[in-house]
Amino acid sequence: MHCVRVLRRLLRNCVCKRAEHTARSRYATAIPPEPTSRMWTAISNIGDAALTLPIAAVCAVWLALSDWRLALRWLLVLAVGMALVGATKILYFGCGVQIPAIGFRMISGHTTLSTSIWTVAFALLFRCEGGSARVGAALGLAIGVLTAVARVFDTAHSVSEVIAGWMLGAAIATWFVHMFVRSGIKPSFPYMVPVSLFFVASVAYGHHAPFQEMIETYSHGVCARLSARLFSALLFR
Repeated sequence: MHCVRVLRRLLRNCVCKRAEHTARSRYATAIPPEPTSRMWTAISNIGDAALTLPIAAVCAVWLALSDWRLALRWLLVLAVGMALVGATKILYFGCGVQIPAIGFRMISGHTTLSTSIWTVAFALLFRCEGGSARVGAALGLAIGVLTAVARVFDTAHSVSEVIAGWMLGAAIATWFVHMFVRSGIKPSFPYMVPVSLFFVASVAYGHHAPFQEMIETYSHGVCARLSARLFSALLFR
Protein backbone atom coordinates (compact mmCIF):
# COMPACT_ATOMS: atom_id res chain seq x y z
CA MET A 1 0.00 0.00 0.00
CA HIS A 2 2.85 2.35 0.84
CA CYS A 3 4.49 1.68 -2.53
CA VAL A 4 1.25 2.44 -4.32
CA ARG A 5 0.97 5.77 -2.51
CA VAL A 6 4.55 6.67 -3.39
CA LEU A 7 3.99 5.71 -7.03
CA ARG A 8 0.80 7.76 -7.15
CA ARG A 9 2.60 10.79 -5.72
CA LEU A 10 5.46 10.46 -8.19
CA LEU A 11 3.07 10.18 -11.12
CA ARG A 12 1.10 13.19 -9.95
CA ASN A 13 4.24 15.32 -9.65
CA CYS A 14 5.47 14.12 -13.02
CA VAL A 15 2.21 14.93 -14.75
CA CYS A 16 2.00 18.33 -13.04
CA LYS A 17 5.50 19.32 -14.13
CA ARG A 18 4.99 17.98 -17.64
CA ALA A 19 1.64 19.74 -18.10
CA GLU A 20 2.92 22.97 -16.59
CA HIS A 21 5.97 22.97 -18.84
CA THR A 22 3.81 22.36 -21.90
CA ALA A 23 1.34 25.04 -20.88
CA ARG A 24 4.12 27.57 -20.25
CA SER A 25 5.67 26.92 -23.66
CA ARG A 26 2.30 27.31 -25.36
CA TYR A 27 1.61 30.45 -23.37
CA ALA A 28 4.96 31.92 -24.42
CA THR A 29 3.94 31.67 -28.07
CA ALA A 30 0.38 32.84 -27.44
CA ILE A 31 1.17 36.45 -26.59
CA PRO A 32 -0.15 38.62 -29.41
CA PRO A 33 2.07 41.27 -30.98
CA GLU A 34 1.92 44.90 -29.89
CA PRO A 35 -0.98 46.99 -31.25
CA THR A 36 -0.15 48.68 -34.55
CA SER A 37 -2.67 51.51 -34.39
CA ARG A 38 -3.69 53.85 -31.60
CA MET A 39 -7.07 54.29 -33.23
CA TRP A 40 -7.90 50.58 -33.00
CA THR A 41 -6.61 50.46 -29.44
CA ALA A 42 -8.83 53.39 -28.50
CA ILE A 43 -11.85 51.63 -30.00
CA SER A 44 -10.91 48.38 -28.29
CA ASN A 45 -11.01 50.17 -24.95
CA ILE A 46 -14.77 50.53 -25.39
CA GLY A 47 -15.05 46.83 -24.61
CA ASP A 48 -12.60 46.68 -21.72
CA ALA A 49 -14.07 45.24 -18.53
CA ALA A 50 -12.84 48.29 -16.59
CA LEU A 51 -15.41 50.33 -18.53
CA THR A 52 -18.16 47.88 -19.43
CA LEU A 53 -18.62 46.26 -16.03
CA PRO A 54 -19.28 49.59 -14.25
CA ILE A 55 -21.77 50.41 -17.03
CA ALA A 56 -23.42 47.02 -16.45
CA ALA A 57 -23.61 47.78 -12.72
CA VAL A 58 -25.27 51.13 -13.42
CA CYS A 59 -27.82 49.35 -15.64
CA ALA A 60 -28.50 46.90 -12.81
CA VAL A 61 -29.11 49.77 -10.38
CA TRP A 62 -31.55 51.45 -12.79
CA LEU A 63 -33.43 48.19 -13.20
CA ALA A 64 -33.43 47.40 -9.48
CA LEU A 65 -35.16 50.70 -8.71
CA SER A 66 -38.14 49.45 -10.73
CA ASP A 67 -37.88 45.65 -10.65
CA TRP A 68 -35.12 43.91 -8.71
CA ARG A 69 -35.92 40.57 -10.37
CA LEU A 70 -35.15 42.02 -13.79
CA ALA A 71 -31.89 43.44 -12.46
CA LEU A 72 -30.95 40.05 -11.03
CA ARG A 73 -31.65 38.33 -14.36
CA TRP A 74 -29.45 40.85 -16.11
CA LEU A 75 -26.55 40.20 -13.77
CA LEU A 76 -26.99 36.43 -13.93
CA VAL A 77 -27.10 36.17 -17.71
CA LEU A 78 -24.07 38.47 -17.97
CA ALA A 79 -22.19 36.36 -15.43
CA VAL A 80 -22.91 33.20 -17.42
CA GLY A 81 -21.54 34.82 -20.57
CA MET A 82 -18.40 35.99 -18.77
CA ALA A 83 -17.88 32.53 -17.30
CA LEU A 84 -18.03 31.00 -20.78
CA VAL A 85 -15.46 33.48 -22.08
CA GLY A 86 -13.23 32.83 -19.09
CA ALA A 87 -13.45 29.07 -19.55
CA THR A 88 -12.22 29.28 -23.15
CA LYS A 89 -9.32 31.50 -22.07
CA ILE A 90 -8.30 29.11 -19.29
CA LEU A 91 -8.49 26.13 -21.62
CA TYR A 92 -6.27 27.88 -24.14
CA PHE A 93 -3.67 29.53 -21.92
CA GLY A 94 -3.59 26.66 -19.46
CA CYS A 95 -4.16 23.54 -21.54
CA GLY A 96 -3.46 24.71 -25.07
CA VAL A 97 -6.97 23.84 -26.29
CA GLN A 98 -7.71 25.51 -29.61
CA ILE A 99 -9.12 24.93 -33.11
CA PRO A 100 -6.25 25.74 -35.49
CA ALA A 101 -8.31 25.06 -38.62
CA ILE A 102 -10.37 28.23 -38.04
CA GLY A 103 -7.82 30.14 -35.97
CA PHE A 104 -9.91 29.89 -32.81
CA ARG A 105 -8.21 30.04 -29.41
CA MET A 106 -10.69 31.80 -27.14
CA ILE A 107 -13.85 33.90 -27.24
CA SER A 108 -13.12 37.61 -27.43
CA GLY A 109 -14.03 39.06 -24.04
CA HIS A 110 -13.91 42.68 -25.23
CA THR A 111 -16.34 41.91 -28.04
CA THR A 112 -18.68 39.95 -25.78
CA LEU A 113 -18.80 42.64 -23.11
CA SER A 114 -19.08 45.52 -25.56
CA THR A 115 -21.90 43.89 -27.52
CA SER A 116 -23.94 42.73 -24.55
CA ILE A 117 -23.51 45.68 -22.17
CA TRP A 118 -23.67 48.60 -24.60
CA THR A 119 -26.72 47.05 -26.26
CA VAL A 120 -28.57 46.86 -22.95
CA ALA A 121 -27.32 50.29 -21.84
CA PHE A 122 -28.55 52.03 -24.99
CA ALA A 123 -31.82 50.12 -24.93
CA LEU A 124 -32.44 51.44 -21.41
CA LEU A 125 -31.29 54.93 -22.39
CA PHE A 126 -33.59 55.16 -25.41
CA ARG A 127 -36.50 53.78 -23.39
CA CYS A 128 -35.96 56.32 -20.63
CA GLU A 129 -35.87 59.16 -23.16
CA GLY A 130 -39.18 58.05 -24.66
CA GLY A 131 -37.69 56.33 -27.69
CA SER A 132 -37.60 52.73 -28.82
CA ALA A 133 -35.54 50.25 -26.84
CA ARG A 134 -35.03 48.25 -30.04
CA VAL A 135 -33.40 51.24 -31.77
CA GLY A 136 -31.05 51.62 -28.83
CA ALA A 137 -30.31 47.91 -28.94
CA ALA A 138 -29.45 48.14 -32.64
CA LEU A 139 -27.00 50.93 -31.87
CA GLY A 140 -25.40 48.79 -29.16
CA LEU A 141 -25.04 45.85 -31.51
CA ALA A 142 -23.33 48.15 -34.02
CA ILE A 143 -20.89 49.24 -31.32
CA GLY A 144 -20.19 45.55 -30.72
CA VAL A 145 -19.36 45.10 -34.40
CA LEU A 146 -17.00 48.09 -34.28
CA THR A 147 -15.28 46.63 -31.22
CA ALA A 148 -14.91 43.28 -32.96
CA VAL A 149 -13.27 44.92 -35.98
CA ALA A 150 -10.93 46.84 -33.70
CA ARG A 151 -9.86 43.67 -31.87
CA VAL A 152 -8.91 42.06 -35.17
CA PHE A 153 -6.94 45.07 -36.43
CA ASP A 154 -5.45 45.44 -32.95
CA THR A 155 -3.98 41.93 -33.49
CA ALA A 156 -5.59 40.72 -30.28
CA HIS A 157 -8.02 38.20 -31.81
CA SER A 158 -8.78 36.31 -34.99
CA VAL A 159 -11.94 36.79 -37.02
CA SER A 160 -13.47 33.57 -35.67
CA GLU A 161 -12.85 34.67 -32.08
CA VAL A 162 -14.56 38.04 -32.46
CA ILE A 163 -17.47 36.46 -34.34
CA ALA A 164 -17.94 34.08 -31.42
CA GLY A 165 -17.73 37.01 -28.99
CA TRP A 166 -20.24 39.10 -30.94
CA MET A 167 -22.69 36.21 -31.24
CA LEU A 168 -22.46 35.47 -27.51
CA GLY A 169 -22.86 39.14 -26.57
CA ALA A 170 -25.74 39.59 -29.00
CA ALA A 171 -27.51 36.50 -27.63
CA ILE A 172 -27.20 37.81 -24.07
CA ALA A 173 -28.39 41.31 -24.97
CA THR A 174 -31.18 40.23 -27.32
CA TRP A 175 -32.62 37.86 -24.75
CA PHE A 176 -32.56 40.48 -22.03
CA VAL A 177 -33.82 43.39 -24.14
CA HIS A 178 -36.72 41.24 -25.34
CA MET A 179 -37.57 40.46 -21.72
CA PHE A 180 -37.20 44.13 -20.77
CA VAL A 181 -39.50 45.33 -23.57
CA ARG A 182 -42.14 42.74 -22.73
CA SER A 183 -42.12 43.78 -19.08
CA GLY A 184 -43.21 47.32 -20.01
CA ILE A 185 -41.04 48.74 -17.22
CA LYS A 186 -39.46 52.17 -17.36
CA PRO A 187 -36.48 52.63 -15.03
CA SER A 188 -37.01 55.24 -12.33
CA PHE A 189 -35.32 58.66 -12.43
CA PRO A 190 -34.95 58.74 -16.24
CA TYR A 191 -33.10 62.07 -16.15
CA MET A 192 -30.27 60.36 -14.30
CA VAL A 193 -29.69 57.80 -17.06
CA PRO A 194 -27.60 59.90 -19.47
CA VAL A 195 -25.84 61.62 -16.58
CA SER A 196 -24.83 58.30 -15.02
CA LEU A 197 -23.68 56.88 -18.36
CA PHE A 198 -21.55 59.91 -19.14
CA PHE A 199 -20.03 60.08 -15.67
CA VAL A 200 -19.09 56.39 -15.50
CA ALA A 201 -17.76 56.34 -19.06
CA SER A 202 -15.64 59.46 -18.56
CA VAL A 203 -14.10 58.07 -15.37
CA ALA A 204 -13.59 54.45 -16.43
CA TYR A 205 -12.59 54.81 -20.09
CA GLY A 206 -8.92 54.12 -20.74
CA HIS A 207 -8.43 51.93 -17.69
CA HIS A 208 -7.72 48.23 -18.05
CA ALA A 209 -9.08 45.40 -15.92
CA PRO A 210 -6.43 42.82 -14.85
CA PHE A 211 -8.56 39.77 -15.67
CA GLN A 212 -6.57 38.80 -18.75
CA GLU A 213 -3.26 38.95 -16.90
CA MET A 214 -4.67 36.91 -14.03
CA ILE A 215 -5.92 34.21 -16.39
CA GLU A 216 -2.62 34.08 -18.23
CA THR A 217 -0.70 33.82 -14.96
CA TYR A 218 -2.74 31.17 -13.15
CA SER A 219 -4.47 29.12 -15.85
CA HIS A 220 -1.48 26.92 -16.65
CA GLY A 221 -1.24 25.85 -13.01
CA VAL A 222 -4.97 25.17 -12.84
CA CYS A 223 -4.90 22.99 -15.95
CA ALA A 224 -1.75 21.19 -14.80
CA ARG A 225 -3.34 20.20 -11.50
CA LEU A 226 -6.62 19.22 -13.11
CA SER A 227 -4.77 17.05 -15.63
CA ALA A 228 -2.80 15.38 -12.85
CA ARG A 229 -5.90 14.65 -10.80
CA LEU A 230 -7.76 13.31 -13.82
CA PHE A 231 -4.83 11.07 -14.79
CA SER A 232 -4.44 9.85 -11.21
CA ALA A 233 -8.18 9.13 -10.88
CA LEU A 234 -8.23 7.15 -14.11
CA LEU A 235 -5.09 5.20 -13.22
CA PHE A 236 -5.90 4.31 -9.62
CA ARG A 237 -9.66 4.14 -9.50
